[in-house]
Amino acid sequence: MLLFLSFLAFWLTAPEPWQQQVGARTQPKQKTVFLTTTYGAVGDGKTLNTAAIQKTIDACAAKGGGVVAFKPGQYLTGSLFLKKGVTFRLDKGVELLGSQSLADYPEMDTRVAGLEMKWPAALLNVIDQQNVAIVGEGTVNAQGKPFWDSYWALRKDYEKKGLRWIVDYDAKRPRTLLVQNCANVTLKGITLQQAGFWTVHILYSKHVTADGLVIRNNIGGHGPSTDGIDIDSSEYILVQNCDIDCNDDNFCLKSGRDWDGLRVNRPTQYVVIRNCISRAGGGLITFGSETSGGIRHVLAQNLEAKGTGVGIRLKSATTRGGTVEDITLENIRMEEVGVAMEATMNWNPSYSYSTLPAGYTEETLPVHWKKMLTKVEPVERGIPHFRNVTIRQLRVSNARKAITAEGLESSLLENFRLEDVQVTANSAGTISFGKNWKLTDVKIEAKDAVVVKKSNGVTF
Repeated sequence: MLLFLSFLAFWLTAPEPWQQQVGARTQPKQKTVFLTTTYGAVGDGKTLNTAAIQKTIDACAAKGGGVVAFKPGQYLTGSLFLKKGVTFRLDKGVELLGSQSLADYPEMDTRVAGLEMKWPAALLNVIDQQNVAIVGEGTVNAQGKPFWDSYWALRKDYEKKGLRWIVDYDAKRPRTLLVQNCANVTLKGITLQQAGFWTVHILYSKHVTADGLVIRNNIGGHGPSTDGIDIDSSEYILVQNCDIDCNDDNFCLKSGRDWDGLRVNRPTQYVVIRNCISRAGGGLITFGSETSGGIRHVLAQNLEAKGTGVGIRLKSATTRGGTVEDITLENIRMEEVGVAMEATMNWNPSYSYSTLPAGYTEETLPVHWKKMLTKVEPVERGIPHFRNVTIRQLRVSNARKAITAEGLESSLLENFRLEDVQVTANSAGTISFGKNWKLTDVKIEAKDAVVVKKSNGVTF
């Protein structure tokens, strides 16, 4: 698919036992085909087919499972809910079109951007299920532009009122594909485009495989918060052979935000991401900013970034808490990225910190506003920690900056290892509040040198 897989392959990390356990362990076995047209679906791109397609899914599940399939065509639909034993197959020539009316996405209990709240269901939903697959060479076109436009209009209004911190939660927009509280789910081969919000959200789940997904969210504009694949308080996840062009983080690991995330306290752990490409987007691979439950035991290898904003990104805030640790990234190539390596514990303050402006009565606020405004106490509980991060076999060409790494006086960036790293960049960058970094065969070509300050055991 890409990559210089032969590049010093013998240096790649020897598998640990948990790495052999990631991904779906089972898939649906029944092969009986249930055609949606038999149940009334019309592939004319205009008829709303939500009821007909759901009826097909329900009939398939009632028979113990099988394959839900489509004749070639365009099928307009709102939220669909897949069930145990069902393979939802989109063949070449089949395109699902997401409804552009929010009324076609019923509200449900979920988590969005680290906060548990009511939110519209996704276009495709796998909730409280096991042994489900979504496969094929077809396309899921979420047609998200109206949701992008409504977000920007609301944000413009909210920023004037000092409410930047809550606009992302009030501007309700459907995700494209949600896997929530599930086990043994396989997502393979499909193309997803124009997400109204996040594209693939894996939440509170285990043993999920995302293989060969193509995500194209910058068609017809640049949608806000159109993340590629978000792995959220989930475990034993395998992501491989995916190609993402979006307008926010491409591959992202999360585990809850602030008071609510600390209350839930569920980590993201045991994750393998390999053989993938990111194009436009906020970060090739991002840890955070929702880190409250912790992110640990992650192996990312054979990745490529082409024009992505940031390459390797760790981000949090001083109200998040949580620890990001035991992270290994190896055999990574980046071209024309903004910042190759970034770590910050004070990310995007206007978004990260919740302050209620004058003129509001807290008692009458929506529940999710109250959650966002609940203080993390004691304050120390909100301090995040980044430690035990290894980056090896990294090749970066034409970056704007090589590294920006900023810890806190109360939380140092501990035990980072950089091995066999070659970067060409306009600026070398800075490191502050680091501790015990080990550098082996690191070469950064820039007009200046890396500035290290307020650190112990960090020398370039």
